[in-house]
Amino acid sequence: MLVMQLLRGAVKHAGSSPQFSVERLISAARGFSSSSQHLSDFEGTHPPPCTDTEHPKILITGGLGQLGVGLAKLLRRRFGKNNVILSDIRKPPNHVYHNGPFIFSDILDSKNLREIVVNNNISWLIHYSAVLSAVGENNIALAKEVNITGLHNILDIATDHGLRVFVPSTIGAFGPSSPRDPTPELCVQRPRTIYGVSKVHAELMGEYYHHRYGLDFRCLRYPGIISANSNPGGGTTDYAVQIFHTAVKTGCFECNLRSDTLLPMMYIDDCLRATLEFMEAPADSLLSRTYNISAMSFTPHDLVQEMQKVLPELKVTYNVDPLLQAIADGWPMVLEDIAARRDWGWKHEFDLSELVQTMLTHITTSNQRAQAN
Repeated sequence: MLVMQLLRGAVKHAGSSPQFSVERLISAARGFSSSSQHLSDFEGTHPPPCTDTEHPKILITGGLGQLGVGLAKLLRRRFGKNNVILSDIRKPPNHVYHNGPFIFSDILDSKNLREIVVNNNISWLIHYSAVLSAVGENNIALAKEVNITGLHNILDIATDHGLRVFVPSTIGAFGPSSPRDPTPELCVQRPRTIYGVSKVHAELMGEYYHHRYGLDFRCLRYPGIISANSNPGGGTTDYAVQIFHTAVKTGCFECNLRSDTLLPMMYIDDCLRATLEFMEAPADSLLSRTYNISAMSFTPHDLVQEMQKVLPELKVTYNVDPLLQAIADGWPMVLEDIAARRDWGWKHEFDLSELVQTMLTHITTSNQRAQAN
């Protein structure tokens, strides 16, 4: 316990988010992660890993991003409203605040995070806090703090308290030297973005903690995720979300990737369902701790053609962003997910035509409701 007291006295992280400046991060007193010399070396054995998948108590970090609110809704239907706690460093919209428990949680403040886990009897931790690819390239210091230091805090706390922990990875964890069509589970990974580097780091650290400490670490490499309910978060595949909103609103869209840029994509409902099914899968069925998952691959041209079946007047121009295009050119074109389908029964439901119909219907209906109010 003496070591814990010393660590708690030393660790004092400044509150951070993509909205905070790098200068505030640099000027804040930096703590240190305990991963270099794990606390278990001093404090005896860890509590046994959580095995109760019927009624887990779940904490979602970075809960106000693209995926957190939707996953919380799905998990609350499955496990009960009060068993799922959303957290973030931002104030939630009213509808999020009133739909279930929400608390402030800064992943760079390990003491606060540890208190939340203990006080709320958390058994699953879904770690969605991250700085994405495009934003990360423009703010590397912030990306390192959030994506690497924050991860270390998550892994240490999850290990100390026997949690089942989920950390998403990404197609950005691959690089130009990786096979691209298809990209297998195991291959060369040499990403050229800080986001990708941090995700490879997360995969390897999580697997190390699993083998070294018995942590129930689980990781899915997400493709580009498309959702009508949330705003793009600064990722390279954001065009595939923005185009729907802009097309319905104006009938025009300017794409910042080449028309022939083939990337793996997935509708959000498939993504969230995959995450739940993966978290519920028995540990002994998992032959790996990190899996690819995929649903479809398409180019901007493919997407425009499918959308024009519904919106024939849609006009799209191309103004390629060199930074985004360079990132996309180093990512998989087709993601191989044979292992996920074999080991825990993953199966997608939405293809491109269903995705387009669902997105356009949802956005049009939402816009009509907003205008009526």
